[in-house]
Amino acid sequence: MEDFRLRQIHLDFHTSPLIPDVGGRFDKKEWQETLKLGHVDSITVFSKCHHGYSYHPTKVNTMNPTLKFDLLKAQLEACEEIGVRAPVYISAGLDEKDAVAHHEWLMRGKDNWMNEPDFSKPGYHGLCFNTPYLDKLIAEIEEVMQNYNPCEIFLDIVGERTCWCDKCRADMTAAGLDFNNDDDVRSFGKKIYRNYLDRVEKAVHKYNPDTIIFQNSGHVTKGRRDLIDTIECLELESLPTGGWGYDHFPMSAAYARTQRESFLGMTGKFHKSWGEFGGFKHPNALRYEAALSLSQGGGCSIGDQMHPEGLLNKSTFGLIGKAYAEVEAKEPWCKGAKNIADIAVLSAEAHNPCGDSTLADTGANRALLEANRLYNFVDLEEDFTKYKMLILPDVWNIDAQLKTKLDEFLAQGGKLLLSGKSGLDENNQFVFDTGIKFIGENKFCPTYFIPGFETVNGTTEYLMRAANYRFENVDAEIAAKGQNPYFNRTAEHFCSHQHAPNDRSLEYPTVAFKGNIAYIGWDIFKGYAEFGDFHIKEIISYAVERLMGDSFTIKSAVPDRGVTTLTQQGDRKIVHLLYAHTTKRGRDTEVIEDIVPLYNVDVSVKCDKPSKVILVPQNEEIEFSYKDGEVSFTVPKVEIHQMISIE
Repeated sequence: MEDFRLRQIHLDFHTSPLIPDVGGRFDKKEWQETLKLGHVDSITVFSKCHHGYSYHPTKVNTMNPTLKFDLLKAQLEACEEIGVRAPVYISAGLDEKDAVAHHEWLMRGKDNWMNEPDFSKPGYHGLCFNTPYLDKLIAEIEEVMQNYNPCEIFLDIVGERTCWCDKCRADMTAAGLDFNNDDDVRSFGKKIYRNYLDRVEKAVHKYNPDTIIFQNSGHVTKGRRDLIDTIECLELESLPTGGWGYDHFPMSAAYARTQRESFLGMTGKFHKSWGEFGGFKHPNALRYEAALSLSQGGGCSIGDQMHPEGLLNKSTFGLIGKAYAEVEAKEPWCKGAKNIADIAVLSAEAHNPCGDSTLADTGANRALLEANRLYNFVDLEEDFTKYKMLILPDVWNIDAQLKTKLDEFLAQGGKLLLSGKSGLDENNQFVFDTGIKFIGENKFCPTYFIPGFETVNGTTEYLMRAANYRFENVDAEIAAKGQNPYFNRTAEHFCSHQHAPNDRSLEYPTVAFKGNIAYIGWDIFKGYAEFGDFHIKEIISYAVERLMGDSFTIKSAVPDRGVTTLTQQGDRKIVHLLYAHTTKRGRDTEVIEDIVPLYNVDVSVKCDKPSKVILVPQNEEIEFSYKDGEVSFTVPKVEIHQMISIE
């Protein structure tokens, strides 16, 4: 993407028509000065908000009734004068004004399609793209393109939907589909969304083929390249305090960077999430979140919400400026840099976007992130041979096409880690020579793990709440065993407060190795996502380290809450080290406040012999040693984020 900016603001402006004098205090000079205070080089401005009103004169919609001038034009002109990029936002899936006026345009649920919508509570109501609302939306998009010719159109609250409104039910019936069949409804929803995407693309590009279109559904679905291909620059919405958590963005980015050279990580300045006036993060949190985006190969987008008066809050942009001043200084080592990955996780979401299978992705992400491994999440179209190791977490049944790709990967020396039902064919038999014979799911839950390798708490029985799968050893090396409880917990059979203890009368194999393949007989990644037991991570780490041996590209001594990544930029490699101490506040909000520096962090990287190793952006050389194709050095201090350039 040309002219890719790394310091974006997503400026929400969802403003009620009941608020007087909207935009009345907008001042071009003050707007420009405030953006400079925040070190901002791109800001999304509003054409139409969730309330349904436009912020400019319009022939196809209704301007906010208390706005007296063309606010959108004023913002665009102010940005252009100081070289700030300005995408234009249009609320697509929500328009509360139209929802109230046109109940027939509303999306309806399977169980309430006969009922009148409930407008007794505050909030927005989704609109169906299979109704005349879409015609009106397209007219709004075309009006913006004709009058303002923006660099980008940002369309919000979109995605494949299921709807049982009158129009959808009638059209499904006419097409021979059964609106009582959920599969038919999902299939029809995909068709409606594709029609929406095609019409938007036509409406935008007939006025300017270079205008970027971003469709925001809040999540980039792994494996749905048909949807990703409609988006030139991905914006990964991931507000750590808004329910996403601090490990969500690295997982999203680990897939996005296999799809696009340029993407943004979208966080917020809020204490929690969108719609929060007067909510502020500590500056150290925003500094960390911006640095995290850079380390994962992305640019930065910070969400804010402008006051209806049309003023940007200077305290907010002072806060943002603390993060973006650092981003600006780091940009020379980030633009055009590509993340290096040793390991690929074949995403469980790409296998089954529905259900709890995506927990397997969450567990794999956490285990690899906490172990400071270099990894990507991939789908079936990725070239597996680019990686040293492939993980198939928990859910991957193997068809003929996937087996062919995996055979090629293994033939080139690739390492394969399987778990749960991964690696099995439709007859529940392993398609590779794993040295074991699959039996089936264990009827007992929980079960117990007995390691045959060193663990922090020694060789004992460890509780495993994840589903267990039994297998028979043929000629594999067994690295761990398992035991059942005396009985499953029922009203007739129970012991103590939770579950029965382990029954030592029977042991069976649970972790097996043969050649370049390892199998773990639990839904180990789901288990780590759900329960987080340290010994679960020990099993995963042992399997990964045993398969990989000494072939990891980088090793670093940051603790498990730290992040280590490595990028290639031209003929130099850039190491990113991050660390922040998080604390729970309120009921469920994870925040960053205090800086806890790390000192004397040892790092080693496999690479050609460097001429120098430099702390950047400080431009301070540090000592290094080089032996057997590996450079080693000690980073004197990591304060939130430190980059090291291996020249």
